[in-house]
Amino acid sequence: MFKDALLGLIQDSGFAALSWQYLVMIAISCLMIYLAIVKKFEPLLLLPIAFGMLLANLPLANLMMAPPSDTEPGGLLYYLYLGVKKGIYPSLIFLGIGAMTDFGPLIARPVSLLLGAAAQLGIATAFVIAIALGFTPQEAASIGIIGGADGPTAIYLTTRLAPHLLPAIAIAAYSYMALIPVIQPPLMRALTTKKEREVHMGQLREVSKLERVCFPIAVSILCILLLPAVAPLIGMLMLGNLFRESGVVERLSSTAQNAMINIVTIFLGVTVGATASADTFLRPETLKIIALGLLAFIFSTIGGLLFGKVLCLLSGGKINPLIGSAGVSAVPMAARVSQIEGQRASYTNFLLMHAMGPNVAGVIGSAVAAGILLSLFG
Repeated sequence: MFKDALLGLIQDSGFAALSWQYLVMIAISCLMIYLAIVKKFEPLLLLPIAFGMLLANLPLANLMMAPPSDTEPGGLLYYLYLGVKKGIYPSLIFLGIGAMTDFGPLIARPVSLLLGAAAQLGIATAFVIAIALGFTPQEAASIGIIGGADGPTAIYLTTRLAPHLLPAIAIAAYSYMALIPVIQPPLMRALTTKKEREVHMGQLREVSKLERVCFPIAVSILCILLLPAVAPLIGMLMLGNLFRESGVVERLSSTAQNAMINIVTIFLGVTVGATASADTFLRPETLKIIALGLLAFIFSTIGGLLFGKVLCLLSGGKINPLIGSAGVSAVPMAARVSQIEGQRASYTNFLLMHAMGPNVAGVIGSAVAAGILLSLFG
């Protein structure tokens, strides 16, 4: 009797349902946990994504199971994932990002918008190559947006155009964002001369409070009228920034950039990771997406640097082209890389605030690019 009960317990356990595919996914999730904790690769998102992947690949846990009927409950993560599926979490994260972002450097030097636009080159490049490799336009658009270096935007667009690719695209986007200090510097040195990297930039002008308050309102009106599809992202981004710059809702601003964004990040990361089950992730397409994502990052950096060189020439050598690489949307990491490379060329070079202009412009640029792709292929 005891033997039969023990045998039945083992047969009903997850151990009996383990396959090599599940074991591979568990190993991948443990590797990602290691990279997040030990190597500190985007730990705020990589850690919950990795653990969500782990939970989704433990057989019979059914945490992502849809409710079998109206009277029976589904899995916990299934319900939390609705915030991703409906576009709620990415929009709320943009609210928090807006509350944390200082658009002053962009307002002080509006030409930074062009650098942010040029750094979206990787989106178009990856899109064209993905189409050539046989992906549908919707899938190619979702892959291309990785080049925007903006995780929430990539998730938002992919859930609408190609939700079956979400795990690979989300993991690729956040992994490459963490690797920006590795990916960008060789390109920056290869595409600029030492003389260009040594260019010192003067102090930015003071930006008035009126300009700071009017900026999010004006951007919301212009962008949403032009591209209604981008309203959730741009609207929340600019609302958060208005909280910050108005100076009259400190509690709302503090909540948006601290407690709220942290809570939403947990739900977003865990549920996106939980979509990476063995049957959807272990496919040849995943390797193609990871490769195309790297290509998108590289070409986005190249686009920003080349346009930075153009501005350096047109300004008579007053703009350091290194700040062009910050046009990708990874705030503030890409701006810090520009600062580090500038100081490597000349220890008296201080480019951080100048690079923040293209950097925050890249946030707007990637959201606008997502709106264009959604309008074309949604």
